[in-house]
Amino acid sequence: MDALRAQDPPRIGDYVLLARIGAGGMGVVYLGRSPGGRLVAVKVVREEITGHPEALARFRREAATVRAVRSAYTANLIDAGLDAAPYWIATEYVAGPTLARAVRERGPFPVVTCRRLIAAMAEGLASVHAYGVTHRDLKPQNVLLGSQGPQLIDFGIARGVEQTALTQDGQAPGTPGFTAPEVLTRNEVGAAADVFALGATVAYAATGRAPFGGGDAAAVSYRAVHEEIDTAGVEPGLAALIRACVEKDPARRPGPAELIRWCAVDTALVDDPAYQPLVAMADVVPDTPQRPPNAAVLAVHDLPTQGPPPSPPPSRPNPWLVAAGVGAVVGIAVAVWLLPGNGDGGSGGEGGDKSDGPPGYIQDIGTSRHAWNGLRESCDLPGEEQRRSSSSTPSPPARTTPVVKSRSARRRSATGSRWRSRISPRTTSPSR
Repeated sequence: MDALRAQDPPRIGDYVLLARIGAGGMGVVYLGRSPGGRLVAVKVVREEITGHPEALARFRREAATVRAVRSAYTANLIDAGLDAAPYWIATEYVAGPTLARAVRERGPFPVVTCRRLIAAMAEGLASVHAYGVTHRDLKPQNVLLGSQGPQLIDFGIARGVEQTALTQDGQAPGTPGFTAPEVLTRNEVGAAADVFALGATVAYAATGRAPFGGGDAAAVSYRAVHEEIDTAGVEPGLAALIRACVEKDPARRPGPAELIRWCAVDTALVDDPAYQPLVAMADVVPDTPQRPPNAAVLAVHDLPTQGPPPSPPPSRPNPWLVAAGVGAVVGIAVAVWLLPGNGDGGSGGEGGDKSDGPPGYIQDIGTSRHAWNGLRESCDLPGEEQRRSSSSTPSPPARTTPVVKSRSARRRSATGSRWRSRISPRTTSPSR
C-alpha cells in the first residue's frame, strides 16, 4: 500500500481516499473509507481511457459481474459511479497480500497448504460458475489471501456464458502462462479455462516459478499450448493434480467439484499453520489520508510557473564581430540621418541649416561630405547641400541639357540610397 500522490483526488463519491492499493492497465485502486467508517477498495478508471468505448464497456461489465456474484470467495460490490467520469466501483476491502506477493516474499507453499489452496479456490470458482460467469483472468495477482480464505478479485474481463467477448480480433483474453490453449487458439472461453488457470496458479505457489517459463508473451503462450507445465521438484501426487488441471484438451480437465474430492482435505485453509502468517502480511490501514511529506493536492493554478532557462556563462566577445557590429550600426545611422527631412536644424524645409557649423544631418559622424561621380568626373554633394547652395547662391540664367541617369544611378535612386544620387544638369553659357 502506497501513499496518495499529488494528482490523486481527496475523495471519490462519498468515500475519502486513504492510500493507494495498486494500479493496473484499467485504473488505480484506492483504499477508501465510507462516511460510516467502512473500508472499501475503490477502483477508478484511468482518465486517459475514459473516452474509449471498449474500456468503458469492460469496466461496466466488471461492475455488473461483481454485483451479480455473491460468494464467500469474492469481494462484494458496495457502490459504483458509472454515469459520468470519473467512473468507479467500490468493493469490500480484503486485508491480506496477493498470492503473488506471498510466494515472492515467503517462498513456495508446503504440499498440504497447496492442496488446501486448490480445494478453496475450486470452491470459489464453483460459486462463480453457478452465476453463469467465468473469471477468465485467474492468476496469483488476482487471488487475495484474506482472513476468511482466498478471495478472487479483478473481474475486468469476466463474462457470462451468453455474452460475447470484448477483445480485439487476434487478441486472446487473459495473462500468458495462465490462459488455456483453447482460449489462445480458438477463443473458446468456459469453466474449463478457469480450471486451467487454477492449475497454473497452484504450480506457481508450489514452485515459485512461472508455470510455463518467462520471456516474450508469444513464446510463453506457445509453450502453454504445446509444452508441459513446469512441476519439477513438486511432490508426485500434487504434480498429478496440477497436470490434470492443465490438460490441453478441456474435456479431460476435472471440474471444481471433482478437484475438491481429489484434494480430500480435512482442515480449512484458514486453519493451516502456514497460512496464518501470510494473512499477517496485510498492510497497516491508515487512519487518515496518507500523502508524502509536504505534499498537497495541486490545482492547475497552483502549479509552479516555468521560468526562463538559465543564462549561459559569459564569454569574451570576438573583437572582429564587435567591430563589424559597430560598423553596421554606424552605417544604419548615417542612412537614416541622410534621408531628406531628417536632422536637427535643417529638417523644417528647403532652406536647411543656416548655422555656420556642420549641417545637422551629419552632426559629429566622421564621414565624407562628398562622393565621387564617375560619369561627371567630379564630386557630388549630398542632396541637402545641393538644395541649400541653389537657394542661397543665385546663378545666372542658363540653358540646361539634362543628362540621362546611369543604370546604377537609377537603381540607387529607386532604392533610396544614402546619397540619393542625381546627375546635376549640365550648364552651358548662352550663345552670343
